[in-house]
Amino acid sequence: MLSLMEAGGVSFLLTIFLTPMLIRYLRDRSMGQSIREDGPQHQHKAGTPTMGGVVIVFASVVGYLMGHVGTAITFTRAGVLAILTITAAGLLGFADDAISVRHSRNLGLNKRGKLLGQLAIAAAFATLAVTWVHTSTTLSFTRWSLPGWHLGPVSWALLCVFALVATSNAVNFTDGLDGLVAGSSTFSFAVIAIIGYWEFRHFSIYQLSPSLDLGLIAVAFVGACLGFLWWNAAPAKIFMGDTGSLAIGTSLASVCFLMNLDLLLIIIGGLFVVEAASVVLQIFSYRVFGRRIFRMTPIHHHFELKGWPETTVTIRFWILAILLAALGLGIFYGDFLKIAKVV
Repeated sequence: MLSLMEAGGVSFLLTIFLTPMLIRYLRDRSMGQSIREDGPQHQHKAGTPTMGGVVIVFASVVGYLMGHVGTAITFTRAGVLAILTITAAGLLGFADDAISVRHSRNLGLNKRGKLLGQLAIAAAFATLAVTWVHTSTTLSFTRWSLPGWHLGPVSWALLCVFALVATSNAVNFTDGLDGLVAGSSTFSFAVIAIIGYWEFRHFSIYQLSPSLDLGLIAVAFVGACLGFLWWNAAPAKIFMGDTGSLAIGTSLASVCFLMNLDLLLIIIGGLFVVEAASVVLQIFSYRVFGRRIFRMTPIHHHFELKGWPETTVTIRFWILAILLAALGLGIFYGDFLKIAKVV
């Protein structure tokens, strides 16, 4: 428990104090965000510093490392792999943000380059998860034995790659309103941290040695996201950019797959699934039927165009994120009660 508090506390304090320093640095160099002109009227945000995800990633990594200082927690292959993967995703997002700022447009890497980078990172993670970490390759929901369908290394790796790319893009889609991703992801990471601790306490059931080490990553992101939200809440002083959103999405997916929560990820990160699904449905409907389902996607922009104030959309989406994350935790605990009676 001390290690979890240490990881979360360090990442929170680092983000709180380093973010304003980054804001000043970016403002002095006019490194601000360009705003799309084909959506809700956010032109007043043009020039707001971006790439705040640099602090989120840095603080989370340091928080994770500090969670091992003075405690009995040891580094595990799963934890190290997750941290390296998250850092790689953050670097890809940083490249995208840097290009966007340099060319003063709301587009960074081209779609093909960005997707190839995501696929490469996800493929490397999946391969090492199977060959180096020896993660269970059964399809899991709340534990390795539920439903316990053996996919085999190749099928599991393909599912893992899809999940990492999809989740990182889903979080990236969601990052369109002040504080939306920072607040929503906090709830998801908090639930994952609780589950990690629970799996550690009940090793006989879950048989997952690195669960607490992975829980440290989750709680480090809780602290970093909360600290960033202090400055990112409306009106935002800084945006996280792709640096933050890609790292957060990759973190959610990688940690869940290493903790045997493959399918539960869909519920814990349910808000991000809704956001991504709205984009997919919009594209499908327009190309097949020539009609749009929503006024604009991702879906948070649909509600803005309907007249909801930005803060109203954000808070209501936070509520949805809380309910879905809590549902995921409830399902996990309900399954624990069921299996504990048998054991």
